Amino acid sequence: MNKSATITRIPQDKQTLGKWISYENGKVIFACDTIELPYINNQKQISCVPKGVYLVKYRESAKYPRHYHLQDVPNRDLILVHQANFVGSKNPKTHKADLLGCIGVGNGYGDIDGDGTVELLKSTPTLKKLLEVMGKEDFYLTII
Repeated sequence: MNKSATITRIPQDKQTLGKWISYENGKVIFACDTIELPYINNQKQISCVPKGVYLVKYRESAKYPRHYHLQDVPNRDLILVHQANFVGSKNPKTHKADLLGCIGVGNGYGDIDGDGTVELLKSTPTLKKLLEVMGKEDFYLTII
């Protein structure tokens, strides 16, 4: 495996923001922003992923056609990296948060719906670029 990634987090009350950096042979090849739920003792569907190093695999499904899947997250399953905008607030279309313990990627933060909570911007094109850069090969993600 020549590629790897790190997420450096910025915890907040309602959510966890972060910076994703992808590497190939030790050189930075891509960077983006992340959004997750706040850390709540690694509880399923309401907490962000615990700090650690995780093997990440490419995955496809009906709900998220192309995304990544973190392997062996303690006491959790189906922790994905996918598009998401609303975490600390509710998506106006679905009336719920876009994540249930997964990691959303995007480019920048802003208050999309005017509720005073920042959301992740440009998530779909950022995920597309991340998939292009990291490809379908397994890689390790370090969350710090």
